[in-house]
Amino acid sequence: MLLTISTTLRPATDLGFLLHKHPDRVQEFEQSFGMARVFYPEAGEDRCTAALLLEVDPVRLARSRGSSSPDFSLGQYVNDRPYAASSLLASALADVFRTARTGRCASRQDLADGPIPLEIGLPALPCRGGADLAHRLFGPLGWEVGAEAVPLDPGFPEWGESRYVRLALRGNVRLADALNHLYVLLPVLDDAKHYWLAGDEVDKLVRAGEGWLAGHPDKGLITRRYLGRRWALTRTAFARLAELGDDVEESLDPPVEEEPGAEAPGSAAPVSGAGQAEPDITDPDVADPQIAEPGRTPDAAPEERVPLNTLRREAVVAVLEEVGARTVLDLGCGSGQLLSALLAKPAFAKVAGMDVSARALAMAKRRLRADRMPDAKRARLELFQGSLTYTDARLAGYDAAVLMEVVEHVDPPRLPALERVVFGTARPAHVIVTTPNVEHNVRYELLAGARRHPDHRFEWSRAEFARWVAGVCETYGYTAESRPVGEDDPEVGPPTQMAVFSRREERP
Repeated sequence: MLLTISTTLRPATDLGFLLHKHPDRVQEFEQSFGMARVFYPEAGEDRCTAALLLEVDPVRLARSRGSSSPDFSLGQYVNDRPYAASSLLASALADVFRTARTGRCASRQDLADGPIPLEIGLPALPCRGGADLAHRLFGPLGWEVGAEAVPLDPGFPEWGESRYVRLALRGNVRLADALNHLYVLLPVLDDAKHYWLAGDEVDKLVRAGEGWLAGHPDKGLITRRYLGRRWALTRTAFARLAELGDDVEESLDPPVEEEPGAEAPGSAAPVSGAGQAEPDITDPDVADPQIAEPGRTPDAAPEERVPLNTLRREAVVAVLEEVGARTVLDLGCGSGQLLSALLAKPAFAKVAGMDVSARALAMAKRRLRADRMPDAKRARLELFQGSLTYTDARLAGYDAAVLMEVVEHVDPPRLPALERVVFGTARPAHVIVTTPNVEHNVRYELLAGARRHPDHRFEWSRAEFARWVAGVCETYGYTAESRPVGEDDPEVGPPTQMAVFSRREERP
C-alpha cells in the first residue's frame, strides 16, 4: 500500500526536514506485520514528494494474532491488507513519522508551526460509505477532496463499483495536522482495525485529534468507528474530549446513528485483517448504549445530558455575574469558548483572553470571527499572548480572572510562580479556578493511573485542591468558596471542582 505526500513550498526539499527523513536515502522501518519504506520519487526546489510504501506479509500478520484467538480460515492469508490503505498503514505512519506528528522540527520550526501547500495521494483506500464519506470527513478539515470510486473491473462496468476509492487531498495544512488526520481517519473510513485495540486507544485518539476532532461535524461517527464501537472506550473518549473545553456536543450517551454503508444488524459481517470478522453491531459488548446499557430497551428515549464543558462554562459565567464583574480576563483562553459566552452578554464591558499558544489565539480569533465583529463588540475584546508564570503588566486592572481547566497543565514546581503572578501581582478582586476532580475518574473507566488528558501534569483530589486553595488564601490575602460543577456524586464527588477566590479588603 502506498501513501504520497507532496509540497510545492520553495524550497520544496524542506519537506525532508519536516518529516525527519532525508530525500537522498531509502529508509526502512520494520513493522510487526511487514516492512515500511520511505523514499522520495521527486525532490526538487519547486516540488518534493515523499512516499511511504508498506509491504504487508499476510503470513506474519496471521501469526501475530496469538494463540488465544485461533482462526483457521483462508481469509487469514488471502485478503486486501497488502494492497489497500487501512489501519495498518495508519500504524506504520504513526511509527515512521512519530516526530513529525508532534509538530517538532528544530531546524525548521517556523515551517512546522504553520500551514504549507500539501498534496496527499492514496491510490486504494477501503471506504465503507463511499466517496461521499471521504468528502464528509476530510472536507471540514480544510482539504480539497478528490475521491473517485474504483470499479470492480473496468472491463465489466455493469459489475459496479468496489468499496475502494482513489483519494487525493489538497490544501494549505500544517504537516503535523495532516499526518494526524490520516492517522485517525484511515481506519475510520475502512471501519476496521486490523490489530487488537489496546487500553490506550482513547489516549491516542485524544492526542491525534487535538484541535480538530471535537469541532468536527462527524465527531461521533469518527470516535465510534475509530474505537471499534467498543462502548466503554467510546464513552470515555466523549468524556475526555469534553474535558478539553472544545465544542463536544455529544452527550455521554450518543444516539444510534445510521452510518453510511453500514450493514443492517444480522447481515454477514465483513472480513477484516487476517480473517477476523468484525463484530456485529447488535453484539451487547460493542453496540451503541441504547442497546448495550442494562435495563434500557432499544426503543427507550436516550437521557439527554449536558456536556461537562458546557456545565463548566455556564458555572463560570454565573459566578462572574454573581460577583458583579464588569471586566474579565480569561487566562489560558484556548480556542475562545468562554470568551464567546462572555461577549454574548453586554454586562461584561471588557473581555480579554491570554494564552501561551499563538495557534490557540488564532483559533480563538476564528471562532469569535474577530475580523467581522461589529465595532462596538470588537472594542470590548482583547487577545494577547503571554505566560502565566511571568509577571505581566497587562494582567492588572481586571475585576475578575478565570483559570478554567488550566492549573493542571502547569508543572507542579512552577505553580508557585503562577500563584505569584495571578494572586500576588495582578490581584483581581475575584479569581475563579476550575480543575478536574481525580476521584471522579473512576466514573470514566480510565485505566489505573491514567489522567483525563495527556497534557495534564497532575489531577487533584478534593482534599488536595482544598489544601492548595487554603495555601493561596493564606499567602496572598484571599478568601475562597468551593463549589461542585457537574453531578455531585455522593461517593467520588463532582467531575469538576471550582474555587471562587475573593480578595480581602486591604487596609490603606
